[in-house]
Amino acid sequence: MSEGRGTPPSMREVAALAGVSHQTVSRVINGHPSIKATTRDRVLKVIEEVQYRPNSAARALVTRRSNRIGVVVDSAVKFGPNATLRAVEDSAREAGYSVTSVTVAEDRALSARSAVDHLLSQGIDALCIIAPRSSSVDLLRASAEGLPTLAVTSARDLSMLTASVDQRRGAELAVEHLLGLGHRDILHVAGPMDWLDARGRERGWRAALEAADIEPRPPIVGDWTADSGFSVARDHLDPVDFTAIFCANDQMALGVFHGLSVRGVRVPEDVSIVGFDDLPEARHFRPALTTVRQDFETLGQRTVEAIIAAIEGGHPPMRTVIEPELIVRESTTHVRP
Repeated sequence: MSEGRGTPPSMREVAALAGVSHQTVSRVINGHPSIKATTRDRVLKVIEEVQYRPNSAARALVTRRSNRIGVVVDSAVKFGPNATLRAVEDSAREAGYSVTSVTVAEDRALSARSAVDHLLSQGIDALCIIAPRSSSVDLLRASAEGLPTLAVTSARDLSMLTASVDQRRGAELAVEHLLGLGHRDILHVAGPMDWLDARGRERGWRAALEAADIEPRPPIVGDWTADSGFSVARDHLDPVDFTAIFCANDQMALGVFHGLSVRGVRVPEDVSIVGFDDLPEARHFRPALTTVRQDFETLGQRTVEAIIAAIEGGHPPMRTVIEPELIVRESTTHVRP
């Protein structure tokens, strides 16, 4: 054995200890169906005893796969895309795949093409695009031709696999909760309208109000940041002639909290507020924030499952949609008579 000599064991050493050929060891590692169960068990026992780790480069020569997924991320500094990337990385690692990611920068057309070129040079088996903006998908669709590709996006796209949390339904849950508390004038502080998620949430807010025969007032558009929420509440809501606000994300909701408090408006006594995302800090807002939770862990798992199925020649669903969940906390209450 190689134990104690400071160098890792080789496949040939595993083969010698198990009394088989190195080709048989390779077949066991790669799950070949023709190996007898007793032989497979003997080889696996030796692998565990000597702590053999297959060389990924050598395995790639045999399987013609790198077990590597390339991920292009648009706006990774934002909570949603960043949380999605972490979930994909975790799920890929559990499935025996590695992830190489590249973030699209300010010059988005050039950067997107460069990102795909860089990932293709790494010998990836599939491409995942975390694309909150429709232009990201448009820029990357042609470049990834011939490679299994999945876009994490709320847009319907028949040319590639997609996965997303149902943004519209999440917004409907938020507004239906407020309607159930008696609110009829519900303002929407929206995200940037070039973001597909922002559009989906705006559509859900509008649809829920229209279903209740309520004419929506024009939304106010922010930029996802707490600063923009603060500016909206401090400078653009005078007078406060509504009873509730649905904010398109939790950061803007935090800014709205601050801006309203500066003006002496109380949450939820005067205005109820609902956010979106369920940031880890949302439960620590004062009052604790009612919000819509996106299950990024499940999104990552389903994304990786679909990608691996595509790599292996299976038939994953063209569109995977994860249901959101309303988390009711202290920032909403019944409308005052």
